[in-house]
Amino acid sequence: MTDTSSAPVSGKPVSDRDRVVIFDTTLRDGEQCPGASMTFEEKLEVAALLDEMGVDVIEAGFPIASIGDFESVAEIARRTKNATIAGLSRAALNDIDRCAEAVKHAKRGRIHTFLSTSPVHMKYKLQKQPHEVLEMVVASVTRARNHVEDVEWSSEDGTRTEIDFLCRCVEAAIKAGATTINIPDTVGYTTPAEYQALFRTVIERVPNSDKAIFSVHCHDDLGMAVANSLAGLAGGARQIECTINGIGERAGNAALEEVVMAIETRSDVLPYRSGINTKMLTRASKLVSAVTSFPVQYNKAIVGRNAFAHESGIHQDGMLKHTQTYEIMTPESVGVSKTSLVMGKHSGRAAFRDKLKTMGYELGENALNDAFTRFKDLADRKKVVYDEDIEALVDQGIAAAYDRIKLISLSVIAGTRGPQRATMRLEVDGQVKTEEAEGNGPVDATFNAIKALVPHQVKLDLYQVHAVTEGTDAQAEVSVRLEENGKAVTARAADPDTLVASAQAYITALNKLHMKRQTMNPQSAVG
Repeated sequence: MTDTSSAPVSGKPVSDRDRVVIFDTTLRDGEQCPGASMTFEEKLEVAALLDEMGVDVIEAGFPIASIGDFESVAEIARRTKNATIAGLSRAALNDIDRCAEAVKHAKRGRIHTFLSTSPVHMKYKLQKQPHEVLEMVVASVTRARNHVEDVEWSSEDGTRTEIDFLCRCVEAAIKAGATTINIPDTVGYTTPAEYQALFRTVIERVPNSDKAIFSVHCHDDLGMAVANSLAGLAGGARQIECTINGIGERAGNAALEEVVMAIETRSDVLPYRSGINTKMLTRASKLVSAVTSFPVQYNKAIVGRNAFAHESGIHQDGMLKHTQTYEIMTPESVGVSKTSLVMGKHSGRAAFRDKLKTMGYELGENALNDAFTRFKDLADRKKVVYDEDIEALVDQGIAAAYDRIKLISLSVIAGTRGPQRATMRLEVDGQVKTEEAEGNGPVDATFNAIKALVPHQVKLDLYQVHAVTEGTDAQAEVSVRLEENGKAVTARAADPDTLVASAQAYITALNKLHMKRQTMNPQSAVG
């Protein structure tokens, strides 16, 4: 988006002091969502898009957690052109040093260090007295400031912290060199009125509060993450920590697209501005959904499939007369085009490329060629290829771009007379292998064939099938979640053949588990 510092809001210009810093933690807090892990290459792709769309701060990971996390933060720091790159760190000094090493190549690097301050966290998690915690705040911020000029300090479980102690910690952190103070609603407990009052109180009571930017970080356990984030702005905060699609721990975080479009759409009551190019929101949503295999719910605000859909006759009538009768923002403003091209086996590459662009995808030449080949194959098997079909095949291609295990062929014998049998051919690390297996049904036989070809011990936590579109030739979209040693991964795949989709989803999940094993360092401490 263009700079709107002089744009009128309720008759008054929006000043630089009302510029909201967008801090995206999709790659850190978002990836901590069970099953939402990303590969090294996927993290780089997401970070590049976040930088392009105007995110101010990208929290790229938790460097001490694993070698893989450290390397991805370091590489994102090297490649990012505009955004500040932040790494998360506990109050431990070796955590801070490791974080500093990861962000040192960034054009602008930030160390984000945190420490619990609520009575319940200090007593049971830290097992420390308040005076010891206060000393740790000073020591950790001082250590971080010796490495970088941009230091953020967070009071974990800040909304359940006693106000007097919170003010003491904030004052000490700023005095030690913190330039951003984050008071997170770590467990999604607070309400908008409480959160607004909390920021107003802390800012008024802490004598050096004018030396730092205050930040919100809200979880959605009670469904109020976005509302609380906006309330924090009213209380004086000027940084919002959020994630694409709202992914994150437990019920997730405040959704970046919702926060940004609330500010954009309701400037009359939210007199702030961000630097986000809102036309890239849908594209970002689709990418994060694809690499995490977490589907976006149809009725999700801003980026859901039904966000600009109208089925009610009354609504349709109103829309035909004037779009503003039932739409408070335009689809184009978030990167959704109303243009609809019917795609089929006669559609050419140019039409396919244009279709992808209108749907929010921008693929490189190799990825485009691969997607077009799979589109033509699908078009030969279906009469009409819907947008949802194209979305499914492109997402699948993005997720499988770096797989070590690939499905070559599958044939299944099924019916009322068992046992059912699957014959499968896989490419595993460049070698082609074939196996037959029986099972209690065709899906079980398919999965048993995979286990025979790639021996493993994992638990199948979820197997789910639904149709991507309508009709008997609709693609089946299969979701699979596998769990191994407490680590869960989720994968999706779509194909007109349900069994092929099932095999693809299971194999993609295995590939993700393999990446986790490669990147995790069991000797590293994980906060």
